[in-house]
Amino acid sequence: MPMLKKSGKPRKKELPGTIARSGKHAQKTFAKAHDAAAEEYGDGRRAHQTAYSALKHSYEKVGDHWERKDKGARGPSDAHAAEGRNSRKKTAGGVDANASKDHLMDVARRLDIPGRSKMKKRELVSAIEKANSRKAKKK
Repeated sequence: MPMLKKSGKPRKKELPGTIARSGKHAQKTFAKAHDAAAEEYGDGRRAHQTAYSALKHSYEKVGDHWERKDKGARGPSDAHAAEGRNSRKKTAGGVDANASKDHLMDVARRLDIPGRSKMKKRELVSAIEKANSRKAKKK
């Protein structure tokens, strides 16, 4: 089923929970990419992966929703995502691993991650990813 109505607005009931709790532009970005991918590949896992990939270029997951990246930080969220669909490596799950450590510290602060001040960048990415998963499961 298409995620966009004829009016061009996303069907909120069709959207995954974290995207339904995000802004209208994030919802429309995901829905539009999903519908295009579903036409090309069929409605299934690949269409969802394509839609998430499109969303991750402009948004990062913070807790139980997606927030727009700064203009200078747009693009693949990590080196593995940049490799495309043929990569078998794990991505950062919506965390912008290419962001500065200051930005990651700010996100960790908002998510109230303990021990963040002593973490290295790689550890911050992992901790944010885990905190995002916990928050998304609660909703």
